[in-house]
Amino acid sequence: MADITDSELLIRAVLVFGWLLLLFLAERCWPYADRSKEQTAPSVGKAFRGQIFAPRIGRNLGLWFCNTLLSPLVVLPLTYWATALPWGWREGGVSGSGGLLFDLVLLDFLIYWWHRLNHELPFLWRFHEVHHLDNTLDSTSALRFHFGEVLLSALMRVVFIILLDIPLFSVFLFEILLLLATIFHHSNLRLPSFLERYLSWIIVTPSIHWVHHHALRSDTDSNYSTILSLWDRIFGSRSDTARFTGMPIGVEGFSDKSLPALLLRPFREKEKGG
Repeated sequence: MADITDSELLIRAVLVFGWLLLLFLAERCWPYADRSKEQTAPSVGKAFRGQIFAPRIGRNLGLWFCNTLLSPLVVLPLTYWATALPWGWREGGVSGSGGLLFDLVLLDFLIYWWHRLNHELPFLWRFHEVHHLDNTLDSTSALRFHFGEVLLSALMRVVFIILLDIPLFSVFLFEILLLLATIFHHSNLRLPSFLERYLSWIIVTPSIHWVHHHALRSDTDSNYSTILSLWDRIFGSRSDTARFTGMPIGVEGFSDKSLPALLLRPFREKEKGG
């Protein structure tokens, strides 16, 4: 498929927003862990409103808004340009439904290693740390990325699109699956234990990804998979830690910041506990 139309972009937006809204409401009705400071308030309605209008959610949405502006200005034009280059070396080779499946698995494999590099390379971690500074996980945590990380990710993706001649539709479909998966495994939704256990053998579930956000660096530097959970088992990065309801979330030794401070953080020298 050569082109992605405006209607297809609209379908993606509606699908992702609908999934986000569904999980946002569901995780507040059936939470795995209730860390709301308003939980002790005498009014249940006040506690529920506190979970919706918490300052951290405002910070997450603020970061998401910055990245939403970047998408039509930088990310989408770069993607269109990269997939339109006249390489065409895959024509007659990996194509059709088999080629699409190959692309999706390949892109998930690449995002595993990109995510891992974001933890292992100090320069990349300066940007990715903003995502991990969230001290409570829910579906909005999936929106919380520094614009610098988004730009670096877009450049990385362009390189692999060109080198591997990945079609636009494969990238488009993978981005949808990536967003749906990311919203799901950041969510605070309480799943039946048997369902979570079986799903975790195939895809990344909240029980896996919450350990990745554990405020203990040895766990933070593990469980890098995004869609398929097999990559951590294959490459030995799966943590043995099991999620528990009181698990502290965030970056070991650091606290969350205001939105302006988060935007400036990668460009400043950090002190312990800062």
